[in-house]
Amino acid sequence: MEQQQKLSRSLKNKHVQMIAIGGAIGTGLFLGSGSAIHKSGPAIILSYLIVGIFCFFMMRTIGELLLSDLEQHSILDFVKIYLGDRLEFVTGWLYWFCWVSLAMADLTATGIYVKYWLPNIPQWITPLIILLFLYLVNHVNVRLFGELESWFSLIKVIAIIALIGIGVFLAIFKFKVDGQAASFANLWQHGGFFATSGYSFLMSFQMIVFAFVGIEMVGLTAGETENPQKNLPAAINSLPIRIGLFYVGSMIAIMSVYPWDKISTTSSPFVQVFAAIGIPGAAGILNFVVLTAALSATNSCLFSTSRTLLSLSSSGNALQKLTRVNHRGVPVASLNFSTAILLIAVLLNYLMPASVFELISSVSTISFVLVWIILIYCHLKYRQQNPTGAAIFKMPGYPVTDYLTLLFFAGFLVFLLFDTATRLPLLAALLACFCLFISYPLIFNHKAE
Repeated sequence: MEQQQKLSRSLKNKHVQMIAIGGAIGTGLFLGSGSAIHKSGPAIILSYLIVGIFCFFMMRTIGELLLSDLEQHSILDFVKIYLGDRLEFVTGWLYWFCWVSLAMADLTATGIYVKYWLPNIPQWITPLIILLFLYLVNHVNVRLFGELESWFSLIKVIAIIALIGIGVFLAIFKFKVDGQAASFANLWQHGGFFATSGYSFLMSFQMIVFAFVGIEMVGLTAGETENPQKNLPAAINSLPIRIGLFYVGSMIAIMSVYPWDKISTTSSPFVQVFAAIGIPGAAGILNFVVLTAALSATNSCLFSTSRTLLSLSSSGNALQKLTRVNHRGVPVASLNFSTAILLIAVLLNYLMPASVFELISSVSTISFVLVWIILIYCHLKYRQQNPTGAAIFKMPGYPVTDYLTLLFFAGFLVFLLFDTATRLPLLAALLACFCLFISYPLIFNHKAE
C-alpha cells in the first residue's frame, strides 16, 4: 500500500549533469530555431549569446538559494520563506503550468517528427503513445528517470557535436551543398550579419528564450541529489560551455552549410542541413535524434510537474492527496494528475494540428519568464536578509547582475506586447497570475496574508 514517504536521494552526479544538459537542449533548439533564423538571420548567434548570459545569471541566483539551505528541497520553498505564502501559491501553480504547457509543445513536436517517416499517421497518435510510455518510466523510480534522461541527453550531445564538426569541415574546405559552396562567408554574404530589421532581430528572442526554458529544472533535483553541494554548482557552472557549444556552435554550422534565407520554418534545420549534405540516411538519423530530444524534454516535464505539485500540496496549496509518495520514492499522485492534464495536448493535436505548436510555445515561454522574474526577486529578498550570502556559490556581481537580469526579462515581456502573435498569450498569462494572486485569500482563508 502506498503511503506518505520522502523523495529518494538517488540521482548521481552524472544524472544531474545530463539533466542540466537535457534542460538546456530541447525542442526550442531543434525545431524552433528555424523560425528564429528566419526572423533574425545570422544575428541569431548574437541573440543566443545575449539570452544565454542572462539565463546563466538567473541560474546562479537559483543555485545560491538552493545551497543556502539544504533542508529545503524546492525553489518554491525559498519563495515561501522570502516572499510569503501567497506568492508561493502563485509561483507554484504558474510553474506547474509552465511545465504542462512545455510538455504539450514537446508532445506536439513528437507528432511532427514521426510524420517524417509516417506522413499519413494522425498527428495526435504519437503524443498519446509517448505520454503513456514516459508515464510508466516515471512511475518506476527517479533513478530510472535519471538513467533515461542521461541517454536521451547523450544522443543530443553527440548529434550536435557531429553537426558542428561536419559543418566546420565543409565550410573550411568549401564543399558544395545543394549546389552551393559551404562557407563561413554565408554568415554575412546573404544580406549581411544583421540581414533583417532590428525589429525582427528582437522578435526572434521569443523563440530563443523558448529554447532555454527548463534550464532551471536542475534546481528541482536538489531534493533527490546525493551530493547537492558538489553536483549543483558543477551543473550550473557548465551552462556557459553548453551555450557556446550547443547553441552558438550549431547555429554557425547550420548557416555556414546552408544559407539562412533558404532554411525552412516548417521542419528542423538540423534535419534540413543533413538532408542537403547528401549523406545516405543522415536526415532520417537526425530526425530520430530530434525525436529523442522531444522525448527527453517531455520526460523532464513529467518529472518537473509532479515535483512541483508535490511541493504545492506539501505546503497546503493543493489537495493533500497529491502528497502521496510510493515506496519507490515517486510522488505518484502528483504524477498521475499531471499526466491526466497532459492528455489535453492529444486533444489539441487532434483539433488544431497546424497551429498548436506555435501557440503553446508562446504561452510556455511567457509563463517561464514570469517565474524567472519572481525567482530573481526572491534572491534579492534573500540577500537583503542575508547580506553575506550563501557560504558557497554566491551570485557573481550581486546586486548589479540581479537588477540587469530583471530588467532584461521584464523588457522582453514588454516587447512582446508589440507583436500580435504574442500579445494575447502575454495578456492571458498576466491575467492568470492576477487571478491566482487575488483568489488566494478566498481559497486559503487560514493563510491569507
